[in-house]
Amino acid sequence: MSETKSPIILWFRRDFRLAEHAALSEAVRSGRPIVPVFVLDEVVETYGAAPKWRLDAALRLFDERLKSLGSRLILRRGRAADVLASLAKETGAGAIWWTRAYDPDAIARDTAVKSSLASAGYDARSFAGHLLFEPWSVKTKQGGFFKVYTPMWRAVRDRPVERAEPAPQQMLSPNSWPDSDQLESWGLQLAMNRGGDILARHACVGEARALDRLEHFLDGPVIGYKERRDFPAEEATSRLSENLTWGEIGPRTIWHAGVQAMNDGKPGAEHFLKELVWREFSYHLAYHSPEIISSNWRPDWSSFPWQEDEDEAVLRWKMGRTGVPLVDAAMRQLYVTGYMHNRCRMIAGSYLTKHLLKHWRIGQQWFEDCLIDWDPAANAMGWQWVAGSGPDASPFFRIFNPQTQAEKFDGKKVYVHRYLAELSQDPGRDALDFYQACPHCWQLAPDDTYPEQMIDLGSGRRRALAAYEQMKSRSEGRGDA
Repeated sequence: MSETKSPIILWFRRDFRLAEHAALSEAVRSGRPIVPVFVLDEVVETYGAAPKWRLDAALRLFDERLKSLGSRLILRRGRAADVLASLAKETGAGAIWWTRAYDPDAIARDTAVKSSLASAGYDARSFAGHLLFEPWSVKTKQGGFFKVYTPMWRAVRDRPVERAEPAPQQMLSPNSWPDSDQLESWGLQLAMNRGGDILARHACVGEARALDRLEHFLDGPVIGYKERRDFPAEEATSRLSENLTWGEIGPRTIWHAGVQAMNDGKPGAEHFLKELVWREFSYHLAYHSPEIISSNWRPDWSSFPWQEDEDEAVLRWKMGRTGVPLVDAAMRQLYVTGYMHNRCRMIAGSYLTKHLLKHWRIGQQWFEDCLIDWDPAANAMGWQWVAGSGPDASPFFRIFNPQTQAEKFDGKKVYVHRYLAELSQDPGRDALDFYQACPHCWQLAPDDTYPEQMIDLGSGRRRALAAYEQMKSRSEGRGDA
């Protein structure tokens, strides 16, 4: 089969959409048959329970969308380079194309895939689409990458962003379809156990629903976004992090819709765009300094005396039983919905890393397992920011006081009562669902007595500041040597 007529394998990963998909658009324009494939590969196998559950939901809906165009999603399992080479031989494909990713694990996988396929004579090609701006295209005046967010925002805010490609109306299929695994045989939902049915009530899956979510947000909540986004009981945010994570909506689609809202005079639109660029910032950092994913971005923080043991205090934090209502409500929202409000992520993270002096990696790994909007770059950046060890970090001495934060952002305790059955006279569904979703071994029940605080907040703050001063003293001492 000539290269001009041979099929193109489109390797889908975290880009489960048809619009704003450069690789798909180029493949359709070529007039060649297209074989969409998803590989449960060496990177995907490492995903946590909630991300795997959410991936399963995304794959099911995306396959239905492809079938509406006369296509389908082929599922294969194994090492990506081997699976794609084998599939190319089966189908006679001359090209394998995909959307680029930028976290270290994905880059390592994709580099190996491209090298292996290119050596075998295939057209192995990656396309932009996960970000607004490629990480190597945004530079400081000195030619380096931005290590502070605000200058990066100023550098890109007026940059032109191409319009998104529309979804194709049809896709040319191969003469015969290769065999596909059955999604059920992968068991992606099994790790969630009984919690999957509860997550299903909160997930917003697929490209169509993502676009509806964007439209709903820009039609109303965006107006008060800057002022109200920190109030966890209110529907004041877009919640698009879930759909961006799985590529069910593209960043250019969101950007242009946000710019239009800003031009229409909607007050919160610019701040919304800033948050989209914050996501860019985290990925640019992960690309240029991949150590941010697994170790302290600031090397001097390696001497900070964080405790790395997962003791009873960590377990109580995970269970939402610290005795600090706002922290506990946040941890239970995470378990019930697979999501946590951003303000609460900062408060719960600060409590773990500062009041309890536990390593941020403990929290990062728990979120990796529990978030349906888990994103490797944003998760790492968020934890290092709140811990104080990362770029553009919150200063360590900025220790969130959960009580004053609750008074400011949940003064009527609507959020706390939504998720803490022990503190509500008439617990609602979200509060009770926690006990249906959490592990049996935790032995928790709605009529449990709410616990006393594990640690006095003032004492915890003083202990954290003392540890910080000790680290600075040791660092300064080494510098004088």
